[in-house]
Parts: sequence; C-alpha cells; structure tokens
Amino acid sequence: MGRRQRIVVWAAGVVAGVLAAVSAMPTATAAAEPRAGSGAVRFATFNASLNRSEEGRLLADLSTPDDPQARKVAEVLQRTRPDVVLLNEFDFVEGGRAVDAFHRNYLEVGQGGASPLRYPYAWTAPVNTGVPSGFDLNNDGRVGGGDDAWGFGLFPGQYGMVVLSRHPIDTAAARTFQHFRWRDMPGASLPDDVGTARPADWYSDEELARFPLSSKSHWDLPVLVGGRRVHLLVSHPTPPTFDGPEDRNGRRNHDEIRFWADYVRPGRADYVYDDAGRRGGLPAGEPFVVAGDQNADLLDGDSVDAAIDQIRRAPRVIDPFPGSAGAAWAAVLQGGANSRHRGPSFLDTGDFDDRSVGNLRVDWVLPSHPLSPVRSGVFWPLHGDPLSRLNDASDHHLVWVDLLVPGAR
Repeated sequence: MGRRQRIVVWAAGVVAGVLAAVSAMPTATAAAEPRAGSGAVRFATFNASLNRSEEGRLLADLSTPDDPQARKVAEVLQRTRPDVVLLNEFDFVEGGRAVDAFHRNYLEVGQGGASPLRYPYAWTAPVNTGVPSGFDLNNDGRVGGGDDAWGFGLFPGQYGMVVLSRHPIDTAAARTFQHFRWRDMPGASLPDDVGTARPADWYSDEELARFPLSSKSHWDLPVLVGGRRVHLLVSHPTPPTFDGPEDRNGRRNHDEIRFWADYVRPGRADYVYDDAGRRGGLPAGEPFVVAGDQNADLLDGDSVDAAIDQIRRAPRVIDPFPGSAGAAWAAVLQGGANSRHRGPSFLDTGDFDDRSVGNLRVDWVLPSHPLSPVRSGVFWPLHGDPLSRLNDASDHHLVWVDLLVPGAR
C-alpha cells in the first residue's frame, strides 16, 4: 500500500470514529473551548478575509463597531480564545492602526454573547502584496495591476498578516524575510516559459535580481511562554492557481513552503538571510510552531504534489490532524468537487467553490518536539449548531492546537 493510500485509509477511520462520536459531544463548538487549568497554550491560525478592495477601506470599516464581517471574525476568536493567533488577509496599515481599531471596537467588545478578548501583544509589518514591481511579471504585454505586483494585490499591504498574543513577543529577536530573493534559494523551482528552449526563463534576469520569494512575507517571531522561547514561523504562500502552463504561482507556493522546511533543518539554511542581513536558519533544538494559510492541501487541490509535505515531514514536526465534524458534514451537504476528493473532509479548513475546487485542508498549525499537542480542532460548527451562523465569517476556518510547553513557568 502506498503512502497516499495509507493516509486515506487512516483518515477514513478517523472520520468514521469522529462522526460516530458526534452524538456524544455537547456541540461541535463546545469542544473548542479551552480547558481551564490544563496548562496548555492554544496556538491558532485564521485566514479572516479582513481584506478590502480599496486602500484605507479596512481601517474605515474597523473604526466603527458595526461592520458585520468584523463582528463575526471577532466572535470566532472570542469563542475559541487562542493564546497566540495569526490572522492572514488582514490589510496592513502603517502604525498598526487597523489592529488597534479591531481590538478596540471588536475584540474588546463581547460579540453575540461571547466574552470580550484582549491581546496585550501584537505584531504586524509590511508585506509584498500590492507593491508594484515595475515589470510585466505575467508577460501579458502590459505593466501594472495586481498581477505585476511582487505579490498579487491592488495596493501595498492588501492581504497582510497580524499576530496577536497573550504572551510577550521578543520583538528585538524577530526576523522578517520579506526581501529574500527567490533565485537565492538553491535549486529554486523557477517557472519556465514553455514556448522557448531556455530553462526557467519565465522571468528575466533583471526581474529575478529583485524578485522576492515571499508573496507576503515570512516572519520568525519568538514568543515567550512562561519564560520559554517558542518560535512562531508564519507566512501565507501564494495560491497555486491563476497562472498558466508555466505554473509560476504553483512553483512559488512550493518554494515558499520549502523555505520553512529548510529553515528548521540544521545545515540546510546556510543560504538564508533576513531583512537585517543576518544569515542562517533556526538554532538547533529550538521549539517552533509553523502557522498560516499555506494554500496547499495534502492530497487535493492545485498545489505542487507534496508541497505541504516538505514541512509536514521535516524533522521534529508534528501533525496533530486538527479536524471537525462540521467540515465532514459540509462536504456531504455541498457535494460537487468534494465527492471526488481523495483526502478526508474531516480535516478541511477552507470552504471553496464546490463546482470546481471543493473544500480543502490549506490552513496549518504544525508544532515541533519537544512541544506536546494535547488537543486540536477546526472551528467549523455543524449545520444546525447555533454558532453555524459564524461559518461565513470567512471562506477559511480557524485552526487551533493546544500545546504543552516544557520548561514554561
């Protein structure tokens, strides 16, 4: 039996067991509530889709307390109450003003009967999305627009990232890799113009001299949990679609994921440099959590085969297999492409077009030894659950993992 078959057989058993146990659970949402006194720290990722089509629009929406989507996003966070959470697709605004507004008008105000939530620590920084390149990156004969930005976006900072934390973030030791060049990765999977005889020539030498690997950014944020340092490694690779036979987005997605796989392996990241010019990867033995919308499913979707396995199968990495009965049931109700998927719907995190794509596992929280996962899940309430009204907060669902951190006080 091959590896893919083993995964499917294993996961099918998990799904059957979970669905059989649904009747014994109070609700799907109750299972997401933290257990008081467990000592575990909840790490989460949530592509909140708090992006807007115009620059400044998100700040305007968050500056009042009545944006319907922001209220739902805040309630999802209040219901799951992560200690450390990455929010993908949160438009970057200089000075963190949008983050402050979200805190003040949404998180710190109880939504839908949930308790307010406060994060004393936050991190955000510029990203590559929407930053004009000055080049014709999609080779359509015109320069300008989202497709010719260093990362797809209509304005600088669209589809940005934010980390919120109850634990201190060692900002002095934080590393960002926004400007690491794609061509500086050894063996980079650069796209090829299939209409020429030259290899890997979709981008010109002039373009590659400036082309960043990261479509948004890669951040290594040391979080101090009870005095123990845990490296939160966050990113949001480009979707592996919206291109042609050159597969420029699929290849970039693959290498954006590979970056962390190399970064956490001693001896594999000598080529890495951060935006401050410091070289090398993660020190050996340091605990870490990889989090983010990786836009890559293990078995289905358009990502390059085994793209996510690069980090899933890296040394010390643990896959806690977070899932939800809500996702499994949604795949049955929605049908379409879901019926053709090889992967278990129980593990899905994104709810996409059922005619062509279907639901996928694209949002990941992957801890490393010596961290110990004790529980995990996806906030996807079952159809009929009172909190299923939150399922349309985003086309993604929050993924959480509760971790014991050895040595934390």
